[in-house]
Amino acid sequence: MLAANKGGGIDGLVNGISPDWGPFGALQTKARVIIGVIMAGAVLFLLGSAVLGAVHIRVGNQQHNTMETKKGQTMVASSLLGLFTVASMATLFTIVYGFGI
Repeated sequence: MLAANKGGGIDGLVNGISPDWGPFGALQTKARVIIGVIMAGAVLFLLGSAVLGAVHIRVGNQQHNTMETKKGQTMVASSLLGLFTVASMATLFTIVYGFGI
C-alpha cells in the first residue's frame, strides 16, 4: 500500500487502487456512464426477478404446490447467478483483455 501512496495524501492511495477499466480505458465519460446505467438497470431487473422468485417459493409452500416452489427456486438461483455475473463484468472483461495482450 505504501508504493501506491507515494504522494502522501488520500488521493494517491485511492487512485492507486482504482480500476483502470482495462479495454474500456479509452472510453469517454459519457460512454462509461451509459455502461454503468445499463449495468444498474440489469442489476435492478435481476433483483426484482429474485424477489418474484421468492414470492413463488412462499406461495408454493403455502399452497403445498411443489411445482410453484421449484419454479421459485429456479428463478432465485438464476437471478442471483446473473446478478453475480453482471456485477463482475468489468473484472471479467479486464481479465480476458489482459490474457489477450
